Amino acid sequence: MSTPRTTATSSRTVNDRLSEELPITLAGLRGTRWERLAGRSVRDELRANLVTALQRHDPLFEGVLGYRDTVVPAVVNALLSRHNFILLGLRGQAKTRILRQLVTLLDPAVPYIAGTELRDDPFAPLSLEGKELLAQHGDDTPIAWLSRDHRYVEKLATPDTTVADIVGDIDPIKAARLGTRLGDERAVHFGLLPRANRGVFAINELPDLAGKVQVALFNVMQEGDVQIKGYPMRLPLDVLLVFSANPEDYTARGKIITPLKDRIGSEVRTHYPATVEDGMAITSQEAWTDREEGVVVPSFVAEAVEEVAFQARIDPRVDKHSGVSQRLPISLLENVVSSAEQRSLTVGGPGMARISDLYGALPAVTGKIELEYEGELKGSEAVAREIVRRAIGQVYARRSGGLDPATVVEHFEEGNNLRLPGHLASGAWQPQLASVPGLLELAREVTAGEPQAAGAGADDASRELELVAAEFVLEGLHARKLIGRSEELGYSASEGGESNHRVKWN
Repeated sequence: MSTPRTTATSSRTVNDRLSEELPITLAGLRGTRWERLAGRSVRDELRANLVTALQRHDPLFEGVLGYRDTVVPAVVNALLSRHNFILLGLRGQAKTRILRQLVTLLDPAVPYIAGTELRDDPFAPLSLEGKELLAQHGDDTPIAWLSRDHRYVEKLATPDTTVADIVGDIDPIKAARLGTRLGDERAVHFGLLPRANRGVFAINELPDLAGKVQVALFNVMQEGDVQIKGYPMRLPLDVLLVFSANPEDYTARGKIITPLKDRIGSEVRTHYPATVEDGMAITSQEAWTDREEGVVVPSFVAEAVEEVAFQARIDPRVDKHSGVSQRLPISLLENVVSSAEQRSLTVGGPGMARISDLYGALPAVTGKIELEYEGELKGSEAVAREIVRRAIGQVYARRSGGLDPATVVEHFEEGNNLRLPGHLASGAWQPQLASVPGLLELAREVTAGEPQAAGAGADDASRELELVAAEFVLEGLHARKLIGRSEELGYSASEGGESNHRVKWN
């Protein structure tokens, strides 16, 4: 028997973050935990590590927000049951992020017979190649290490995906070189699924796979065999299969075949954020807002950004089957910040996002919604503008509870109007805003809960926030149909401008 050897260099060729020195021959694995765990399936591995994580109260699926009491428990149940499972939901519901985080429940590294395509377990080889290497070298069989990051394989399903892509194909040249028949396992060029052996294989948009590819999948799942170019082959892979799909497609009337649907153990439904607060937390986490100019986004602006997505999801002109992705408020917030950044760079003044920046960021909305026939007739930009206006009105209604805007409304009903040139710094608005009785007082009430700046420039930041809040009050009153607004007059009495649109408010 050979003397066990270890090396730090070769064990880090796959994952240089592994700190321990790992054996590089089969002899070095003898008597270790990997020999005791020989033959343990990837589902058992996931289950064991999940049990440990639950007992230690470790966080699961970090960065996935709003699912703690719904989706996460259902995924945990599927893993504890050792099920292949599918996540059903509309676009932008973190399905792929959840699937990719399954690798955190795998061991940091597992040994396999070096050079084997199917990453054979040294103590329970699957392929003929692995068995031959083991018989030839014995305890000197070279061992390589597979990090958890390399045990996840993902495929986006498309109609042109073939059985060869997923399972494999006969390679005549390989057969001739090895001197084997075409039906021999060694003559197969393996596809993505076999190469995911001892790991997690994910397919996004499962119903987009052709029927014959779906048949090949459930043969592997249920029977551990497959036919490649008419040659039957045993392929008892050790792999967890996980999928994602749109619920509209995942039906017998859609594009999924019933036998495959029947072989998926758990069906987990995802959803959009249940509350604006959950949505804001997700958007804040994902949006790129850390700019060199240090743009500040008041909370009422951030809330209005998120409310746009909520209003779009209930708008009858927006296609409910396509959904409104969480990427909409993320992109919208980034554009709002960019609008404030551009203004700060060109006209000076503090970089603070305004409520009117939402209208300048409409391209982030129009590209994220798909319209029904009625919406197409009106036009995507017009629909997006109305959704933004309605969102601002809802946020104003929540923020202004108990506040009386009568003095401001009366000012405009007396025939006064107010224009706020968007190309100017907010400081230039001070005289116009101060001329409206009660407006700045309302603005101060709206900003009462905002975090206050400290240190040098704090007073300037507070004045800027007050002016931006005053614009929010005006836009909120316009959205609630209490005052009007037009390109010619700016803010005016409710009979003018766009105020004749009839909108129902919650």
